[in-house]
Amino acid sequence: METKYGFTKMTVPEFETWISNLRVGRTILKVQQHHTYVPSYVHFTGNNHFDRQLAMKNFHVNQNGWQDIGQHFTIFPDGTVVTGRSLENSPACILNQNAYAICIENFGNFDQNADVMTNVQKDAIIAITAALCKRFNLPVNSNSIVYHHWFRLDNGVRNNGTGNNKSCPGTNFFGGNKVPDFDTNFAPLVRAKLGNHPIKTDSSAITKYVCVTANSLNVRTEPDGGSPKATDRAAIALGAILRVYEEKDGWLKISNTQSNWVAARYTIAVKRATVNATILNVRTGPGTNFPKVDRIEKDEEVFVFETQNGWCKIDLGEKWVMQSYVNF
Repeated sequence: METKYGFTKMTVPEFETWISNLRVGRTILKVQQHHTYVPSYVHFTGNNHFDRQLAMKNFHVNQNGWQDIGQHFTIFPDGTVVTGRSLENSPACILNQNAYAICIENFGNFDQNADVMTNVQKDAIIAITAALCKRFNLPVNSNSIVYHHWFRLDNGVRNNGTGNNKSCPGTNFFGGNKVPDFDTNFAPLVRAKLGNHPIKTDSSAITKYVCVTANSLNVRTEPDGGSPKATDRAAIALGAILRVYEEKDGWLKISNTQSNWVAARYTIAVKRATVNATILNVRTGPGTNFPKVDRIEKDEEVFVFETQNGWCKIDLGEKWVMQSYVNF
């Protein structure tokens, strides 16, 4: 590993070890796949990983007005991966679709007749995606691994690339950027990489889920405001969904193996649910008279913040779905 400018560069084996040991409070439901487009292969010299990552951060902060670099990871043509923003923070990569997501930017332009992806980068993308699925118990499907192309550019509504979409992660990304391309070309490679390590989703130890309502919530080593902050994990950002394993004196234990606690008064309880409709419309209020702002595909997971007259609120903001189309 090598660190510079606050970023860490790793080989795939180093990443696999690092991610398996990393403590993340935020519940992850999706991995986003992107390509950088610019910079492309012509901008990579073989040893300028940190300079290119810093340039992307500077653009995202100074030009886009974001708080940090948009992505969590960048995978380079030589098969190495460089860290970006903290995994405790949502990415800034797909409009209105960043909650509960991890963002991967694959360095290059993978549209037709542009960069030809190197084999080592191809292997790294597969391996890192598989490692993230394993670490966060994500099934390998088109709800858990998503391409930017599947969401409208202007409002983030998922339309699977039928109009007003970017080509990202590229029209030639593992044979194409459509959902059938993912199902045929990319998903089988990720499943094969997982091999004898199937996704195991054992939530029996989780007592409930909560959403963070503070701008930054400290994690402490004991259920007490005077105890030291945990040194092996960052503070948790507003809107993060946490898994709760124990409650004590107004504190919540958010790790099943470590003594990591947060103050309950800075959270609200939510319920995890799965969409049972083929396509579920998301509206700005609890009724069909409210405008549609998004749509969710069958088997996608959501968190329910409140219910009202047969409707479920699925966001800190105003996003509502019909209760009969979700299973708790």
